[in-house]
Order: sequence, then C-alpha cells, then structure tokens
Amino acid sequence: MTDVLQAARNLVEAFAAHNTEAYFGSFAADATFIFHTHETPLRSRSDYEQIWYGWEQSGFHVRSCESSDQNVQHFGDIAVFTHRVRTVVFLDGAEQTLNERETIVFHREADGRWLAVHEHLSPDPS
Repeated sequence: MTDVLQAARNLVEAFAAHNTEAYFGSFAADATFIFHTHETPLRSRSDYEQIWYGWEQSGFHVRSCESSDQNVQHFGDIAVFTHRVRTVVFLDGAEQTLNERETIVFHREADGRWLAVHEHLSPDPS
C-alpha cells in the first residue's frame, strides 16, 4: 500500500507544483481521463496533454493542491486510490479554488513502478 500512496503523493505533488513533466510522467501513455469540466472522456495521456497545453496558453497555472481523506484498495497489480482534493488554480484571469473528489486507478508495471491508468474527477458535494 505504501508504494501506491507514494505514487499518488508524487502525482499530486507534481500537479501542485505545476511540474508538467513529472505530472504526466505519472500516467501510462494509454491512460484515460474523465473530468466533470470536460464534455468528453479523454482516451490517452496525449489527449490530456493537448488540452492542458491549451489551458496554459490561456493563462492556466496550478497554484496548489491538497489531498485528504485518502484510501487505497489493492487488487493484485491494480490499485484504486480515492481522495478529496482542494486545488487553487489561476484560470480565466483569476484565482479559483476547486473542491473535488478523485479516483485514480494505478497499475503496477513489470519494473514494479505504479503508473496511473485512469483518473476520474468530480465535484465534491460537501
């Protein structure tokens, strides 16, 4: 479980620091993404990267991200990580705070490294 928590921690820390290389490096190339802020599912890391870079051209920048209420479920070489995230971003010319819930599915690669293969983000109703 600690390996998965460390992989999740690394992913969140890279996101919080707006370290795009480390952030996208936490995902498998064929990872999929479902975001409540985007109308269609993204079928690859490359699809997400294209959207991300478009956001950046509009001034998007992650200021911080805090993870809480973390849980990990193991299923052999698959692990499901869930948590709540409070993210501060600069978007549309203003700072915005987002409160969301997130599920990240990790897969243990042959070399033992855990990579994210799916991310689902939804608004936090609380």
